[in-house]
Amino acid sequence: MPEHTESAVQDTNQPTRCGFVALIGAPNAGKSTLTNALVGSKVAIVSPKVQTTRTLVRGIAMEGPAQLIFIDTPGIFSPRRRLDRAMVTTAWTGAHDADVVAVLIDAKKGLDDEAEGIIGKLDEVRQPKVLILNKVDLVDKEKLLGLAQALNTKARFDTTFMISALSGDGVADVRKWLAGHVPEGPWHYPEDEVSDAPVRMLAAEITREKLYLKLHQELPYQSTVETETWTERKDGSVRIEQTIFVERESQRKIVLGKGGQTIKAIGEAARRELAEIIEQPVHLFLFVKVREDWGNDPERYRQMGLEFPKE
Repeated sequence: MPEHTESAVQDTNQPTRCGFVALIGAPNAGKSTLTNALVGSKVAIVSPKVQTTRTLVRGIAMEGPAQLIFIDTPGIFSPRRRLDRAMVTTAWTGAHDADVVAVLIDAKKGLDDEAEGIIGKLDEVRQPKVLILNKVDLVDKEKLLGLAQALNTKARFDTTFMISALSGDGVADVRKWLAGHVPEGPWHYPEDEVSDAPVRMLAAEITREKLYLKLHQELPYQSTVETETWTERKDGSVRIEQTIFVERESQRKIVLGKGGQTIKAIGEAARRELAEIIEQPVHLFLFVKVREDWGNDPERYRQMGLEFPKE
């Protein structure tokens, strides 16, 4: 796995700190991009399609004597289906279980209905809260200051940051502040670890990202990817077999593409990124299957780390 961008040399005079930081916000606010920037490594999938993060992705960053465990929660929105409800419940659970809650707002969208809905529920969250305005490079300064003031009037934030998760501007300041505000205590993970997600799950998420990037206009987000086999070969390479599950035959044809060209492109993009992350040659084989109504199958929810809503 790639090493952290920040040195984790420990000062014996300083007590170690360790804490969970939940990143919450509306879909496409930039939580996954910010998680990756804070960690300094790819741990969360990034896609222009909303609601691509479904579970609590944990990324781990070192900042001096502090270990920060970032929880990239699913986007919070008005749920319509069972999968939507499970994702929103997971996001708020992540916030209530964290040591610090970072609320990410898309500065370009400002205080829209989704942001209002999240801000309105923050009174129920007792942990220290940080406001992070993202995509500030796309908004003029006067509007930014007005937005920050309006948000701080509506909820109590310990501090406010203005950043661009994509370019990395302001990200180091966020990490430094958080490092000083998580509880004192021993680290939960080795200092060179960047995520607690099993590598098979990360591999599936990377393929799902490439699927969305290629087909986000054509394919509903009710598709999922599962890593079926992971075989270490004698030559040092890895053979990975994954299945992409969709709900209808028409969707299967979209994923395959004419003459199999679409799935070939998805597989090649995923293979390249996987090889870079695990630092081994990768042989990736993708299959597409129809699994009707998987969005109402409790077993699928368990595999994704989500609680199955009863209704």
